[in-house]
Amino acid sequence: MKKKDIKILLVDDEPDILEIVGYNLSSEGYQVITGENGNEAIEKAKKHKPHLIILDVMMPEMDGIEACERIRQDSKLNNTIITFLTARGEDYSQVAGFEAGADDYITKPIKPKVLVSKVKALLRRLKETESASDSVKIGDLIINREEYKITKKGEEIILPRKEFELLSLLASKPGKVFKREEILDKVWGNEVVVGGRTIDVHIRKLREKIGDKSFKTVKGVGYKFVD
Repeated sequence: MKKKDIKILLVDDEPDILEIVGYNLSSEGYQVITGENGNEAIEKAKKHKPHLIILDVMMPEMDGIEACERIRQDSKLNNTIITFLTARGEDYSQVAGFEAGADDYITKPIKPKVLVSKVKALLRRLKETESASDSVKIGDLIINREEYKITKKGEEIILPRKEFELLSLLASKPGKVFKREEILDKVWGNEVVVGGRTIDVHIRKLREKIGDKSFKTVKGVGYKFVD
C-alpha cells in the first residue's frame, strides 16, 4: 500500500498538536483527517475508515478511552490501528488504554520526527497483517488471519488488533510456552516500550472472550495456549 492511500485520523483538543503533528504526517505523504474530541473521533472513524487513529486521552465531550471503546465496537474498524498520544504516562492510564482496545501508547512531549518513525512502525504491522493469509483451526476455534476473524463454535468473536495478534501467536504452537520477552517482541515489537502489565491485561481479556481454560500461565516464564 502506498503512503498516499493510507489514512490517518488525528484527534486532539490542542490546535498546536493538530497543526504540528498533522503537518509532519502530511509531509510524509499520508492522508490526514483531524478531530478535536471523542465524538468527532467516532464520527470521522466511521466515515473515513482510517488505517491508523492517533487519539488524545483527555478531551472535552468524550475522552479518548471511551472513544476507543466505541470505535472497537464497530466491526468495520476492527483492522484499524489505534494509538494514544497523551501527556498522561501513569501506569493506570496505560492499562485503561489497552483495556479499551488500543494497540499502542505514545507519551507527550515527543519530537515530530520520532512520532513519524513510530507511525511508520505501527503501519508496518498493518502490512504484516495484510500479507498473512493462513488460517488456523484448533478444536472449535478458527483463527482466520486473512479476514482478521475469530470464530468459536460457529460464532464470530470480535477482537482488538493486539488481542488477535496475541491469540494468533499463542495458538500457532499449542502447548508451547511463549516467554514474556518473546511475546512483547513479536506482538508489540522492539520499537514500543510497554508496561509490565500489558500482556497480563490482554491475556485476561482473551480468557473472558475465548475461555479461561485455553490459556495457561507458567509462573515466572510466560503463557501457553492449551487445546
